[in-house]
Amino acid sequence: MPPQSISAADLVEVARTYREILGKYRPALNLLNVYPVPDGDTGTNMALTLDAVQAEIDEALAQVVPGQSMSMEVLARCLSHGSLMGARGNSGVILSQILRGMSTAFVDATSSRRGPGQQLPAEEPELGPADLVEAFTRAADSAYAAVSNPVEGTMLTVARAAARGGEQAGRASPAGVASVLAAARESAALALAGTTAQLPALEAAGVVDAGGAGVLLLYDSFLNVLDGWDIPPPPAPAGSAGGQLPSALADAARRGAEAGPPVQVGVATGARADDVADLRYEVMFFLEAPDEAVPAFRSVWATCGGSIVIVGGDGLYNCHIHTDDIGSAIEAAIEIGRPRRIRVTDLAEQVEEERWVREAAESGQQQEPPLEPVTCAVVAVCAGEGVKRIFRSLGAHQLVAGGQSANPSTAEILDAIDAAAAEQVVVLPNNPNVVPVAEQAAAHARKKVRVVPTAGIPEGFAALLDYDPEADVDTNADNMADAAARVVAGEVAQASRDAVTGAGPVRAGDWLGVSREGIEVVAPAPSTAADAAIALLDVLVSRDEEYEIVTILEGEGAHTADTRRIVAWLSENRPGVSSDVHHGGQPLYPYLFSIE
Repeated sequence: MPPQSISAADLVEVARTYREILGKYRPALNLLNVYPVPDGDTGTNMALTLDAVQAEIDEALAQVVPGQSMSMEVLARCLSHGSLMGARGNSGVILSQILRGMSTAFVDATSSRRGPGQQLPAEEPELGPADLVEAFTRAADSAYAAVSNPVEGTMLTVARAAARGGEQAGRASPAGVASVLAAARESAALALAGTTAQLPALEAAGVVDAGGAGVLLLYDSFLNVLDGWDIPPPPAPAGSAGGQLPSALADAARRGAEAGPPVQVGVATGARADDVADLRYEVMFFLEAPDEAVPAFRSVWATCGGSIVIVGGDGLYNCHIHTDDIGSAIEAAIEIGRPRRIRVTDLAEQVEEERWVREAAESGQQQEPPLEPVTCAVVAVCAGEGVKRIFRSLGAHQLVAGGQSANPSTAEILDAIDAAAAEQVVVLPNNPNVVPVAEQAAAHARKKVRVVPTAGIPEGFAALLDYDPEADVDTNADNMADAAARVVAGEVAQASRDAVTGAGPVRAGDWLGVSREGIEVVAPAPSTAADAAIALLDVLVSRDEEYEIVTILEGEGAHTADTRRIVAWLSENRPGVSSDVHHGGQPLYPYLFSIE
């Protein structure tokens, strides 16, 4: 017989099941991800958020007296605090708010069945159908309230549909827990199928919203634990996202198509999806600030970017924004409180570089021992074994793995600063995404630290050419910053998605030549990386400037024949400029150029 109530022990099992299912479906959800930018990490972010929840639950279970069960209050605290502290990315933050809304409803429901001041009974009150409806409703309301400019066709839409479906079932007589869950799940599935038509990016790719698919799996987990709902295994991810719909979600697409246009379950306000798709950086941090100051902070952030999510309370908030202005986003937080654990991600290149850094970590490669003590040491952030060797040869004492999107944490940079054999340290972040984290580390270091805001590897190399290990940190920082500013830098990368740029339309697979000013050239497929490199150098190495040397750094995807073409072109077309080739092994960029 289907259950008529839900206990805290049941919810512990739901959380465990949801974490397990998200882990299995993570690759499939990542392939679906196209909104607002194709960073391919929705499944990963949601799974990691549930990992943090499970860790808190496990810790709490270890404190439970044998023979007793975890209380609803303790479970709710694990759901709320664990998801808040462990949230990754936009999808993880919104999921944390969904779980936070549910947890408050769980506590209120059980507390209301005890008299004022009454102790917990031996058998804690359980949740009924009406409590479940309230939990789903609060989850949706909490998620919408956390997003400054909610957009329909997302995980918000799916959560709201589930709440309304459960509410309709709850009005039926008699309505049991299983019927409320089944109705919520069915409504969520139909809403998920409708997301394809609600957002142009999803319609163009022919997929449903990845975050919404992850939310649907939450209701699947409830049904699996409480009513034996069978969740099929996900497909092995292959190829592109187009048409690769996780098997447990395929029925949603079929029924959605049969049902016709989706019912609108909310009103989108503010920015549309295509308004935020071009915002390059994702900024996240925890903010310690007075609750009364947060509404004004939210208003300031509304002028800085989109995809804004601010969740939390009682003086601690998890903040997320997509923006082109990293500095303003962080400065707004400093005005009202203390941001910590700042993370800045370049959304366009997240998946590839995370893969590289993960593989580098898994390889177990050991860092070389630190250099001899000096007056002022250098800490450099970089990726690629060849790049590391060059930084070492130029005098960098400590190297921190990371870069474009696999950003090192404040703690990792602090550890490198502490390990440097000097009481004064210059930090070269070598990527604009890492600059704020480096500055945060410098502010908390016990040593005297200056950050030279190098935007790339070529600037880092140039800065080290003016490094004097026996000079003080201020002298070094000033000289190194001047040297970095003099270099003209360029890079070649392959487009991961279609776009419209100042250099013309771009399609996935095209080769791009990029300077610090943005995309300079587009080499449409079937062009090669060498074609883009030559076109970029034609722009950057102008005939009337007195350039002397072009340093070419080969990365992943570079070929000897292509490099020879580039060198030959320089020799023929810029005879006054010499070339110097090094193997860097950097991910994402077959070629990096430093022009001096």
